[in-house]
Amino acid sequence: MRIIFAGTPEFAAVALQALLAAGHEIPLVLSQPDRPAGRGMKLQASPVKQVALQHGIPVAQPQSLKLDGKYAGDAAAAQAQILAAAADVMVVAAYGLILPQWTLDAPRLGCMNIHASLLPRWRGAAPIHRAIEAGDAQTGITIMQMDAGLDTGAMLTVANLPIAADDSTASLHDKLASLGGDLMVHTLARAAQSTLQATPQPSAGVTYAEKISKTEAQIDWSQDAVVLARKSRAFDPFPACASSLQHASKTELLKIWRLEALPDGAAARMGQVLALDATGITIACGTDGQGRVLATQLQKAGGKRLPAAQFLAGFPLKTGDIFE
Repeated sequence: MRIIFAGTPEFAAVALQALLAAGHEIPLVLSQPDRPAGRGMKLQASPVKQVALQHGIPVAQPQSLKLDGKYAGDAAAAQAQILAAAADVMVVAAYGLILPQWTLDAPRLGCMNIHASLLPRWRGAAPIHRAIEAGDAQTGITIMQMDAGLDTGAMLTVANLPIAADDSTASLHDKLASLGGDLMVHTLARAAQSTLQATPQPSAGVTYAEKISKTEAQIDWSQDAVVLARKSRAFDPFPACASSLQHASKTELLKIWRLEALPDGAAARMGQVLALDATGITIACGTDGQGRVLATQLQKAGGKRLPAAQFLAGFPLKTGDIFE
């Protein structure tokens, strides 16, 4: 296949590497413009762009693909490159730009998207986070024939993946990235043999994975222990659950990277530290304060993410302290 690839983050870079390893011809890569990153906030190429440059593939980075929008010049230049590439198909993975109809129609076989959920569940921007947060037992990859809607296109191939009890967004992301690359290679092989069949998404079971916001990271200690434990895994590596603590006459915001649900106990104040030991910090939660969670990985401002025992060695927390 002759493929245009459109993607930006590491999830997409894994798929691009899989397509290259399978021997596909990629005359053009689309990726988001370079963004400031790191302590120095220097412009940094996306993971997809970095892979493309390593393989000598031309990269287009338009601000938009809308020919009548604010960046019409960018879009027109990208259109010329896309048409000149004369691709069989465009493979899209976490690109981050809306594809107008002209883009969907440009390749001979249209645009195929690698989506990290079992559609129609978790359409949208954050399917991995939301699946863990909701307590889903499984997720997967759907290869979809793109249309003008938000992840509404017909399904071409699907692969399921169980969500392990200790999976975080970080670990599940890596599993799904690898699965997505493999499934896309398989899907293109079937497309080359004209054996692909598109299946419309069912109307039942549609859910939307809203983009994760930093405001969601603030821990609500009135929530159930199981809910808090899931959130700590869903928000790892971003934005990380956090809670304020009155400590040494000042308020400190601590990141709490991992919470584990414990059996209920006697009523206590929500957010109260009940016990400390090498395994973690036991904190009361739930509407009646009878819930219990164990914080096993924490981080203070300017510090490193540490196991509870190491964290406590440098942060003198005590029983009775209250997380706000």
